[in-house]
Amino acid sequence: MPANDGAHRFSDRLSKSGLDGADAQRVYRYMLLARAISEKSWLLTRQGRVLFSMPCDGQEAADVASAYALDTTNDFIVPYARSLGAMLVKGMTTQEVMLNMFGKAADPNGGGRQMPMHWGYKQLGIISMGSSVGTTLPRASGVALASKLKGQNAVTMVYFGEGSASEGDFHEGLAFAGVHRLPVVFFCNNNGWATSVPVNLQSAEPQIAKRAEGYGFPGITVDGLDPLAVYQAVRETVARARSGDGPSLVEATTIRMMPHSSSDDHLRYRTPEELAAERELDPLPRFRDILLSAELLDGESDQALRDAVDQEVESAIEFADAAPSPAPESALNGVYAP
Repeated sequence: MPANDGAHRFSDRLSKSGLDGADAQRVYRYMLLARAISEKSWLLTRQGRVLFSMPCDGQEAADVASAYALDTTNDFIVPYARSLGAMLVKGMTTQEVMLNMFGKAADPNGGGRQMPMHWGYKQLGIISMGSSVGTTLPRASGVALASKLKGQNAVTMVYFGEGSASEGDFHEGLAFAGVHRLPVVFFCNNNGWATSVPVNLQSAEPQIAKRAEGYGFPGITVDGLDPLAVYQAVRETVARARSGDGPSLVEATTIRMMPHSSSDDHLRYRTPEELAAERELDPLPRFRDILLSAELLDGESDQALRDAVDQEVESAIEFADAAPSPAPESALNGVYAP
């Protein structure tokens, strides 16, 4: 295909999605940054320098593009551990992410009291998460109800994996949101695996979005490897929620290129051939190639961007590693009333 044909087609897709060229470049940078943090965090666990990580490799397009559709100043996010890309779009810096990874006192997610990649940043409208899957769903409905009662005109986005859709909390959170027509978007990253359990052993109906009909609101399944498709779908559901028409369920079909967490060995239940085939679907090179064909990027600018992102993460690691740890006498702060 001639380069100008590719640029024309991409221009049409951008126009339909609601993004422009500058937006697409920013989305790509966030995706690169999320991948770099994820990869380096994994290496830090292998070096024994941090205790835990949950890689987001393969999920960057879904998380970045969905969060990009929000009003990042006024809307709320209820994350789960793999929501790194969304955290960056919402305003968390690379240094703050690494302070969390190292469990340092200045970590805005909990001052060293929270597990790595367990997010919660009040000033940014990021609601604290928990490790128990599914519990964030009714919590998000509660946040949306509160914002509705306060007249804030805010939308709440809650992220979860398809494994959480097998929990009772899924039913409770969606049923409550549907009855009260709450301004919440339920965003399911369906990567096909609930830790080591494949989706076909989690649900007889693998398409999670179909369940929304039972709660009285729309469900949409979108290609989670395509940031333009994700952004367009979420932009429409966010507008629906903000206008008072109630919740939506967006299911992004994604991939999980790494183990569930640093505590997992996915080679015990996945074949090397399967993993190699999945890596061919990696959303980062796919989006890079689109930007190249649209002449929004070239080989030189892409390498410069990658070098800058790598240096940003390395500097953040050095900063966080040297930052003070929490004082032992502060261990019970926020646990018991004075």
